Amino acid sequence: MTALKTDRRRSKPTAPASPRRPRRARPGLRQQTLKTEISCTGIGLHSGAKVSMTLAPAPVNSGIQFRRTDLKGSGNPIPARWDHVVDTRMCTTLGNDDGVTVGTVEHLMAALAGCGIDNALVELNGAEVPIMDGSAHPFIFLVDCAGTVEQDAAKRILKVKKAITLDEGDRFAALVPADGFAVSFEIDFDNAAVSRQAITLAIGDSTFKNEIARARTFGFMHEVEQLRAAGLARGGSLDNAIVVSGDKILNEGGLRYDNEFVRHKVLDAIGDLYLAGAPIVGLFHGNCSGHGTNNRLLRALFADSEAWSFEACSPADLLAPTAAAGFWEERPELVAAPA
Repeated sequence: MTALKTDRRRSKPTAPASPRRPRRARPGLRQQTLKTEISCTGIGLHSGAKVSMTLAPAPVNSGIQFRRTDLKGSGNPIPARWDHVVDTRMCTTLGNDDGVTVGTVEHLMAALAGCGIDNALVELNGAEVPIMDGSAHPFIFLVDCAGTVEQDAAKRILKVKKAITLDEGDRFAALVPADGFAVSFEIDFDNAAVSRQAITLAIGDSTFKNEIARARTFGFMHEVEQLRAAGLARGGSLDNAIVVSGDKILNEGGLRYDNEFVRHKVLDAIGDLYLAGAPIVGLFHGNCSGHGTNNRLLRALFADSEAWSFEACSPADLLAPTAAAGFWEERPELVAAPA
């Protein structure tokens, strides 16, 4: 959601203490959808237009799908899948064969991933998911209010079976096999308020809701005019984004986390990765990667039939991997500086 300013240095992310295993899930994991419909209204971050959104239950094996209610006779819904991503400038935009698009889907997708929603229909009367407060927290609130229900079908996961890396110079991303899901991310901005930040989180149980969901998107004051001239960030404000001016945070109350910037990049990555069509079992590392790099990584993964498989979800697949804390130290080739 932001324009990165990076240098070509790359260091290993800071590893936290070994994460505590969450409570063990019960056997026989099933797909989940919403118990009832729920709606909200907000502003599109880039369009500035008011938009209403409804989250609704969906049948088993239908996945997450978007539908534009403002375009009558516009054809089929838009599947929330990696191969339907049509634009990644400043946000992730999905499209279908009829040319219908919906943008800024990443925060909602991250929330649905964090809540364990496998199937849902998202109806919008505009071209963009409302930005709300710039985080995934309002969408989690909506899901909690609607409630969830198990469905009569086994939940499935996407298991990473072979390391896939994508080195784009000042941006790098990797997916590697693991016995759970963890995210490691590093950013480096030429700005004193943001600077270099790194985090590694084993994602299990309530980690997303407690550690990531409230982190807001961010941008720089000196870029606002340029973005708006390009038709972007027209709905951006201090109500829905962290705004940095020089070395100062303009938002009253400051940051929600000391490292809120890198936590939001983790949020974006989780949303982008959920476009794989199922929860990923593997470790993701991003170094200054954005929506485009994240999508190209998924495309590289699916291009190698030996690197992945869809499988029935066992309880162990949703547990936080115990090896996440030391993983990158054992594989320095994945975070080595470019030549």
